[in-house]
Amino acid sequence: MEQEMVIRNYSPHTIRTYLSLLTHLAAYYQCSPADLSIGQIKKYLYYCAYEKQLSASTLNQIISAVKILFTDILGRAWEPVNLKRPRKEKKLPVVFSREEMASLLRSVDNIKHKAILSTAYSTGMRLDEVRRLEFSDIDASRMQIRVQRGKGKKARVTLLSEKLLGQLREYYRIYRPLHYLFEGRKRGAPISSRTIQAVFRQSVERAGIQKPVSFHSIRHSFATHLLEAGTNLRMIQQLLGHSSFKTTTIYLHVSCFNPKEVSNPFDGLEELKQQDDEE
Repeated sequence: MEQEMVIRNYSPHTIRTYLSLLTHLAAYYQCSPADLSIGQIKKYLYYCAYEKQLSASTLNQIISAVKILFTDILGRAWEPVNLKRPRKEKKLPVVFSREEMASLLRSVDNIKHKAILSTAYSTGMRLDEVRRLEFSDIDASRMQIRVQRGKGKKARVTLLSEKLLGQLREYYRIYRPLHYLFEGRKRGAPISSRTIQAVFRQSVERAGIQKPVSFHSIRHSFATHLLEAGTNLRMIQQLLGHSSFKTTTIYLHVSCFNPKEVSNPFDGLEELKQQDDEE
């Protein structure tokens, strides 16, 4: 199955996730997942949803992993399987206010850690995109950063701010990384996701932020703050690399607005009444 996914150009993250999910499925029944019936798989999905309280996204990933195993590896027809995908919860993203984002960055003393968080906020890149950023991806002449390994193997271009460029140059003078911009303990290898997550959690705690945030909240905040500053949604879609415009419109629900800039229709009703009386 791993060979099949590599050939089909699945991302390393997706391959690890799908194999891990099937490993847990096999451990639950103590047998190969190839020997399981559809009834057993549905029972396991019920266990994951009801007992383990896993999200709809995780349940969908389990079904996708089983589908690859059944159709591409075992050569079975998928239609008779009839594994229905659960409805996804429509939750609004948790975002930082501008003040919270500033406080988060001020709480970081380590130059490398500050550069990582600043890069994430300044560009809207995902965690894995930040950790795999290379020197050649930074175009200082055009003030752009090329995201070569985006989600779904899609490339895009995002913003490079003057302030971030200065931070990155200072960081480079001190750390002198070889290939990847943010290296781990091993020279020439990218920093691990676990390390970045730890840096983020420590920074949130030091900043005294109580929201249920994740590293991905930085990306959400980048998009929301751009929208609040008047950036066109289509442009935000391109910067984030969203395939669907519908995905980007979710930030309309979390952005702040100035009530003074919105004309309430209720206030205009009296004017209509006066016009009718005059006529």
